[in-house]
Amino acid sequence: QVQLVESGGGLVQAGGSLRLSCAASGRTFSSYAMGWFRQAPGKEREFVAVINWSGGETYYADSVKGRFTISRDNAKNTVYLQMNSLIPEDTAVYYCAAGPAVVVAGTEYDYWGQGTQVTVSS
Repeated sequence: QVQLVESGGGLVQAGGSLRLSCAASGRTFSSYAMGWFRQAPGKEREFVAVINWSGGETYYADSVKGRFTISRDNAKNTVYLQMNSLIPEDTAVYYCAAGPAVVVAGTEYDYWGQGTQVTVSS
């Protein structure tokens, strides 16, 4: 079992930055790929970014490429999402998830956090 707790969300002006954190419990954190997803009101959940178990492989949605950076610290059982140049369209609840590989389909992930709200004002 892996339990995930996100933090770092909040209200920020367009052009600003936020760093989300996802703290994991359990000794097997380093064996999982970790992904970030988001869901805006009235929209389906969408993939944002994923990182493999070692941190050596990452993949991003086109909508965030060049603005967001995913990273992880296995010693701290934590994955991060650095979000720069935020735009109002980034407003959503952001979720982290643990899965078996670098994949974009949310259905492939085994564990999910409760989410953290990010609101970008124009």
